[in-house]
Amino acid sequence: MAETLGRVDDTADEGAAARREDKLKRVVTPAMLLFFVVGDMVGGGIYALVGEVGAEVGGAIWAAFAFALVLALFTAGSYAELVTKYPRAGGAAAFIHRAFGNSLVTFVVGFAVMMSSITSAATLSRAFGGDYLSELAGDVPTALIGVGLIVLVALVNSRGIAESAKLNIAFTTIELCGLLLVVVIAVAFLGGGDGDPGRAFTLDTSDSAAPFVVLSGAALAFYALIGFEDSVNLAEEAQNPRRSYPRAMFGGILIGGVIYLLVTISASMAVPTDRLAGSDGPLLEVVGLGPLGVNTDIFSVIALFALTNGILINMITASRLLYGMGDQRVIPGLFSRVLPGRRTPVIAIVFSSLIAAALILTGDLADLADVTVMLLLFAFIGVNAAVLRARRDRVEHDHFVVPTAIPVLGILVCIGLLTQQEAKIFGRAGLLLALGLVLWGVNALVVRRTGDDPGRETGT
Repeated sequence: MAETLGRVDDTADEGAAARREDKLKRVVTPAMLLFFVVGDMVGGGIYALVGEVGAEVGGAIWAAFAFALVLALFTAGSYAELVTKYPRAGGAAAFIHRAFGNSLVTFVVGFAVMMSSITSAATLSRAFGGDYLSELAGDVPTALIGVGLIVLVALVNSRGIAESAKLNIAFTTIELCGLLLVVVIAVAFLGGGDGDPGRAFTLDTSDSAAPFVVLSGAALAFYALIGFEDSVNLAEEAQNPRRSYPRAMFGGILIGGVIYLLVTISASMAVPTDRLAGSDGPLLEVVGLGPLGVNTDIFSVIALFALTNGILINMITASRLLYGMGDQRVIPGLFSRVLPGRRTPVIAIVFSSLIAAALILTGDLADLADVTVMLLLFAFIGVNAAVLRARRDRVEHDHFVVPTAIPVLGILVCIGLLTQQEAKIFGRAGLLLALGLVLWGVNALVVRRTGDDPGRETGT
């Protein structure tokens, strides 16, 4: 991918932000941003989905993850171009609005991304009460535990992005150590002559149907890979985003991808596929094996940290996206109100937390994961289209640029993955988007009657 990053001066952007006290602080360093991307990518998904993907493809679990990783890179390139071109909070919604200037389309895409972050957080919150927590505490009320986690994360999120980012670094370090532990234990187990190395290269299908099986597995594995797009919602809080974002995004994807491949290959070689597929905590099947096996309680604690980290990152993303949409008056400006002193988007945090709690109490873990992917695929189509449309918009500063073929391939890839989803998932995602349209319509009516956005009186 071509990078046209020259000398960039962020002084103008930072000066404008300084003149408005309600603007978010630029406290996210390049290292924090890298950890944010890695932490989101290697979060709870890999701890839960290894077995599910194995049930789809057979022992060659890594093939589905590798294919999903390549597919994700197309859209990641489009995000890198847009976030360096327009380094503001709001993510996909801001890009769509800048490219197409249509408030309805902007709202639908922004709401889809916002809801995908919340459904992902709800998914991980329900997973928190699965085999990993049960290993420590026996049967627990999954929904109640999940809602409690959302409340705790909301408090951390309200305290400040710097505090949240530092907590993310700690949690990411723990979960990376956990995944590397899985690899080391599996390799030691295999080194003793146990396991079956050939199993990692076996697909449960005929050769002619192999591409379709891998695509089906990739559609599921894609949930574990999403996360790189969350980082763009910190654009207004990142230091020198035009330089730091491409490096953090592609560096994070590379680190996460290598770790995923090591974990999936070693786990598949060490443990029969049916055992992985039948477990809600598939990596627990690995860590107790061989001469280096550890107490499963220890690994359960690590997995719970990983799930918590994923919840934190997703809720940060949802609140920052709502803030950005409110700041641009796509939704009521009330959502851009920040907490005095802390300058965190308090209304957005409360609103997103309430939705997450409702989903946890009413949703199913597997369906929430599929709905998350569905919503993001719709948004990714919009983002890739926005890159092509925005090419006519010239900006004064240098920015990252991808070849035109990349966003085109990104659109085709997203359409291909959508074909792997069931009708009921389309229905659930459609209901969530319909809720968004209702909210947009109510806001439009208020604006029309008052002649001004009702949020302006907040001083934002």
